[in-house]
Amino acid sequence: MPNFRLLLAVGLLSASTLGAQKQVRVDVVLPTETAWADEPPAVSSSGLLSDGSMRDLLSNGFPARLHYRLERWTSGRWFDDLKATFDWDVIVKYDVLGKKYQVVRVVNRKAESLGEFPGTDEAENAAEGPYRPAISLPKKGERGYYNLLLDVETLSLSDLDEVERWLRGELKPAVSGKKNPGTALGRGVRTLVVRLLGGEKRHYEARTGKFKP
Repeated sequence: MPNFRLLLAVGLLSASTLGAQKQVRVDVVLPTETAWADEPPAVSSSGLLSDGSMRDLLSNGFPARLHYRLERWTSGRWFDDLKATFDWDVIVKYDVLGKKYQVVRVVNRKAESLGEFPGTDEAENAAEGPYRPAISLPKKGERGYYNLLLDVETLSLSDLDEVERWLRGELKPAVSGKKNPGTALGRGVRTLVVRLLGGEKRHYEARTGKFKP
């Protein structure tokens, strides 16, 4: 009977995943030419959370985690060289009791609230808005480019309990990878539900053109 109820719930959720989906776009925009050595690029995106399956999962309590990794490369005659990286996360979670979406940016284990919103459109705009990461900048005369890697997961760190710790500011257990063995069964059931709904990890990349400060 428990298995039947689980499958029934999955079926009900899946039935509402059809609908319009905005085209996904990920951008890395360089500052003005005079500021190439003084300012980082602006990273923004759109459409990451707009498809029906993602919104169904969000509205049913499954947080979304957007993990960004910006890389700065120098261009050489024979090969390119990775000079710097900067990672950050954006977490979107629906508060079922409060009926609002919470958006949090996590940088260097520190959580910054980007606001609480009544609908998915407003939450998506906050999560995907322009952000200038504090990556080390190129030197004058150093030719190179920026490369962005973005992974979108329906379950932040594959564990709802760890997401709760992130939102409460208890980031160390989640970041270090320490898990409570007692939640293993729960994680397995949640992962099964997410996979049945098509909520696997999605990967995107974007790159600037080559530039020379």
